[in-house]
Amino acid sequence: KCNICSGKEQLMSMNLFWGILIPFIGTTLGAACVFFMKSMLGDQVQRALTGFAAGVMVAASIWSLLIPAIDQSDSMGKWSFVPATVGFWIGILFLLLLDHVIPHLHQHSEKAEGPKSHLERTTMMVLAVTLHNIPEGMAVGVVYVGYSFALVSGGEGFAGAAALAMGIGIQNFPEGAIISLPLRAEGAKKSKAFMGGFLSGIVEPIGAVLTILAAGLLVPVLPYLL
Repeated sequence: KCNICSGKEQLMSMNLFWGILIPFIGTTLGAACVFFMKSMLGDQVQRALTGFAAGVMVAASIWSLLIPAIDQSDSMGKWSFVPATVGFWIGILFLLLLDHVIPHLHQHSEKAEGPKSHLERTTMMVLAVTLHNIPEGMAVGVVYVGYSFALVSGGEGFAGAAALAMGIGIQNFPEGAIISLPLRAEGAKKSKAFMGGFLSGIVEPIGAVLTILAAGLLVPVLPYLL
């Protein structure tokens, strides 16, 4: 029995390790496109990739976050949707808050958003992507907290957690390219453009780890956080 428990713990640790890293790896690989591509992606290609990334995240949000949140609240009967709805709107307001307190610049935009700052244009472009990578990392962390809790309780949960991590990783690939290639077009060296995409994604594993460390506090409110 001890060997079985030890094996489960090792499997859980490996799953957590790769689950946290997959989204970051996706961003890094996308940012590395700057070393292999000689020119910017065309507008149509960028729109298609952005739309694809949005579709992946919508699907991952529904199947790996919102539906599990409702399922975990089934004891509330017909009101089981309430925690998911409340958490959904808190998440929107959280991202809106970040949008107001962090100076950033969206692609194809001349006017920076957020508080006034003297940051370089390229730095603010990186911050624009970093903005939503923070809650993405937290989302992965929350799902893996739920996965770990399910295993301890004798249930299963890895499939949903892995699906979310893979979904975010896939959509992060074009995201990494869309940040590094414009930085290159702005005049940055290839290495600096790559680092811009790399750094925009590193907040994801940091956010995930911080969320997992707070697991004891999160388990009772998992439906809201999902």
